[in-house]
Order: sequence, then C-alpha cells, then structure tokens
Amino acid sequence: MSQFSVVTQSQVNVRVTSSANSFGTEKRFPKDLTIADFKNKLELLTGSTAGNMKLEAYDRDNKLVCKLDDNNALLGSYPIDDGMIIHVVDPTIKVGEFEDLSKVEKFEISEEEYAKKSDSVRAFKERNKLGRFQEVDPEEKKRQEEEKQRKEQENKERAEKMKIGDRCEVRVPNQPTRRGTVKYIGLTDFKPGYWIGIHYDEPVGKNNGSVGGKQYFECPDKYGGFVKPENVEVGDFPEEGLDFSDDEI
Repeated sequence: MSQFSVVTQSQVNVRVTSSANSFGTEKRFPKDLTIADFKNKLELLTGSTAGNMKLEAYDRDNKLVCKLDDNNALLGSYPIDDGMIIHVVDPTIKVGEFEDLSKVEKFEISEEEYAKKSDSVRAFKERNKLGRFQEVDPEEKKRQEEEKQRKEQENKERAEKMKIGDRCEVRVPNQPTRRGTVKYIGLTDFKPGYWIGIHYDEPVGKNNGSVGGKQYFECPDKYGGFVKPENVEVGDFPEEGLDFSDDEI
C-alpha cells in the first residue's frame, strides 16, 4: 500500500491526451487511484497498454508540471488540479496510427449483390413499402398533381394582375405582415412557378434582390425577398413590417 494519502477533493477533472492520436477526452478520476490503476483506466481512452505508458501532467497553459512516474503513488499525491492535461506518451505507437483509415480493411459489395440480400435495409424497406418503395395510390397521385397545377395557374393569374411599383402587403401564414413595393413579377431560375420580388420598407427580407448569383431587382441587403403571389396583396399600404417562412426565398 502506498505511503501517500489524499488531502484535497476526492476527484479531479482532467483532459486526457495521447501521443497515439490527435484528440483528447475530458474525464473525472478518483484521486485515491494508484498510478498503476490510473494507467489501466487510460487504456480504454488511448489504446495504449498500461505497461507502455509514460504519464505527463500539464497545466492550463500547456506547461509541464510533473511526470507521474511512480506506479505505487496515488494520483492525488501529485499536484493535479481540475482542468489540467494528462498526456499519455507511448513510444511503441506511431503518432496518428489509430486514425489512419487506409490500413482498415473495408467491406465492399456490388450494387447487384446488395440488391439480392434479404437482410439489408433496402430489402426491409421493400417488404414494408417504406420510403421510395411506398405504394402510391394512382388516383391520389393524380389528385395531387391536379391540385398543384390548379394552384400554379391561380398564382400566375394573380401575378398577371400586379405591376412593378405596386404597393403591397405580404401575408405569409403564421407570420406578421410586412409591407413594401413590388419590384419583380414572373418566373425565376431558383424555383419553378411565379414569384413576386418585394423591396420591403424595413430590413426584414432575405436578400438584396438576387438569388443564386442572379440579380432580379435592386435593393439594399436584407430589404429584398421573393414571395408566392398567393401571399401578396396589392393596394394602398403605407409603411410598416417582420419574420420569415419557408414559403419565401
């Protein structure tokens, strides 16, 4: 039994690093551990064997404080405080050896072989009609497509009734209303369908009138936005504004 005793707090929180890899681990250890037992616990954290370890303690400024070289001494007998670094040096392991994935044997399988497996994730999804294997009711699919086309036609007709320079109020569901001036009407490169470009009265937009590198209209940054026609009401709207939604770009 060691002649040393612990006279401070019973545990210490340290960062464990190793010469075997580039990452570290925060861990709390009892101070009444012998250095030999401490090394055993470090095996799982570093990949080094206890017999090959040399332990060094560094302060928060990365300055060497001491070497933990007595296997019979208690961890608490060394000047180890919370936040310090315990660095494990293992001369038998090359730096980064455990991080070199080029040495890891990989399991590879062709697309054809994978498709034949009955215990794969794909096979499970096929059996249970999940994801892209989900069966779609032809009538429901047709109904959805017709609804989409109807909505796009309504947006087109609504957009054609607007003109550049119109004052407007943007009413996106579940968002506060914002006011501004219509600066663009028509199709865009960023998404299908008709869009209305708005120069807001306040910096409540998402852009400066450009999306994906293409300038559709000019305005200061954060004053511009694109909204579906269904969410734009033109009329006599003096200034006001705030917030965003997925229905706008």
